[in-house]
Amino acid sequence: MRIKLLPALQDNYMYLLIDEATKECAAVDPVEPQKVVDAVSEEGVTLKKVLTTHHHWDHAGGNEGLIRLTGPLEVYGGDDRIGALTNKVKDGEQFKVGNLNVRCLFTPCHTTGHICYFVTGDQGEQPIVFTGDTLFVAGCGKFFEGSPNDMYHALVEKLSKLPGDTRVFCGHEYTVNNLKYALHVEPQSKDIQDKLKWAQAQRDKNEPTIPSTIAEELKFNPFMRVGAAEVQKHCGKSDPVKTMGFLRDEKNNFKAK
Repeated sequence: MRIKLLPALQDNYMYLLIDEATKECAAVDPVEPQKVVDAVSEEGVTLKKVLTTHHHWDHAGGNEGLIRLTGPLEVYGGDDRIGALTNKVKDGEQFKVGNLNVRCLFTPCHTTGHICYFVTGDQGEQPIVFTGDTLFVAGCGKFFEGSPNDMYHALVEKLSKLPGDTRVFCGHEYTVNNLKYALHVEPQSKDIQDKLKWAQAQRDKNEPTIPSTIAEELKFNPFMRVGAAEVQKHCGKSDPVKTMGFLRDEKNNFKAK
């Protein structure tokens, strides 16, 4: 499998998920349709499907426009509010993009219908997950339609259980600010310090900080580390769900220097 990363709007990421064996591809959150069509043409692949993580306009708002440019496509998502939806999916549902297997992970909180897409290819190939606005590099989405318990379930009980080498392709370039907050939570963490230095260098070159891996997130993402003693101490909590709520409230008001 191959992923083509397509920056969009101010800080969004769209993706092409390409099965190199069949040259079939899917577009993930194609908010800028013409840019997606151009990339499909450049890659010499056939676009068959759209994977929508959630209904917010900066992720789903290009679906109808893309279909106007390409003709009918299968549009997957977990929320009736998604434009041009043809295949409403549930947790654990599976389908194919070429020879690639896609498994839907229901992760409500940022929105009540949020879906992450876990993709596996040939044996020994590194799996990937498209996490939309549930999991960012070193952060997570705001709890617009859910609770700390919902995000705990999504991040800790679901996404953290994926194989450690799973590459994480998220919906926004928020990494530097997320890591600055992570360092506020765990100021002694060498993992956070090193990742922040690397991420700042990437952004200085206007290069993406995507992807990370699940194993990395478990080292430096405070929202994935709500069971860690250092994080709970910062929050003054001993319960991981209450820790999750404290972190989100604090991060909402955090001003990175």
